[in-house]
Amino acid sequence: MSDPADDAPDPTASGAPAGRDDIADDTDAGRHEYDPDAAHAFPDERLNEVLARLTSDEEVVTYLEAQNVNPVARKGYNDHGAKHVEIVRDRALRLYDLLKSGGVEFNGARQQGLDEADEAVIVALAATLHDIGHVVHRHDHPYYSIPLAADLLNDLLPSFYGVADRVRVKAEVLHAILCHHTEEQPLTLEAGVVRIADGLDMERGRSRVPYEEGGRGINTVSSQAIERVSLREGDETPVQVVIRMNNAAGVYQVDSLLKAKIDGSLLEDRIRTVAINTHNDGTDGNGSIVDRIEL
Repeated sequence: MSDPADDAPDPTASGAPAGRDDIADDTDAGRHEYDPDAAHAFPDERLNEVLARLTSDEEVVTYLEAQNVNPVARKGYNDHGAKHVEIVRDRALRLYDLLKSGGVEFNGARQQGLDEADEAVIVALAATLHDIGHVVHRHDHPYYSIPLAADLLNDLLPSFYGVADRVRVKAEVLHAILCHHTEEQPLTLEAGVVRIADGLDMERGRSRVPYEEGGRGINTVSSQAIERVSLREGDETPVQVVIRMNNAAGVYQVDSLLKAKIDGSLLEDRIRTVAINTHNDGTDGNGSIVDRIEL
């Protein structure tokens, strides 16, 4: 079945720690791309080795390009190709890093008898391969992604793991890929991270295709209202998601896309989402229609 949340338009950003009073003066709203040389709250050496191979693998790179043809060129949906994957992977690793910094204990790798270092590997691999099923069809793509990702993992993982560990890593990656689909419930926090990161790709420039093709439905209008998405350390929860909108219609995008991803992710109590409307009502130049909404 197709994922209604995936059909809604798009994003691109991240952020740094900030408290409740700093939200209005966000100065760190870049995409926060994953930096292998930066300090992280988790062991990153194994992740960095896997990423170096993954991002240069010709077959993987080609899949990420080819998977965009069905959703964009043939169905008129928003981007689900290499750019989407890059954003989702960056945000998944940012989200994972913040959760680890906040003392959250992950269960996927641990319950398989794997190392803590494998948690980030599972997150990164699943985020990279979650949408490759689009090469088969837009509809039901999470289920098509499973056998295709399994084949790629069979080629990739032997360079880093023995037989037993690569079977376990593959199992966790496939679980996370399947559960980025809102109809499937994550059983691990690693899967929950990938599911939420997929919903964080929602900034306005990411929905150009359906908008330019003439779409004026609520998905298109609301996605155009999303200006910026930032991830930072929260004051009450390990993670705070700050979404800036230029129109109150953006609330629909936040509620129908992101909230649907967070619900059932196992991370509901560890993430606080704040949506801020920066649009003035025009009466005195500074009155906003919607000031602040928390989900």
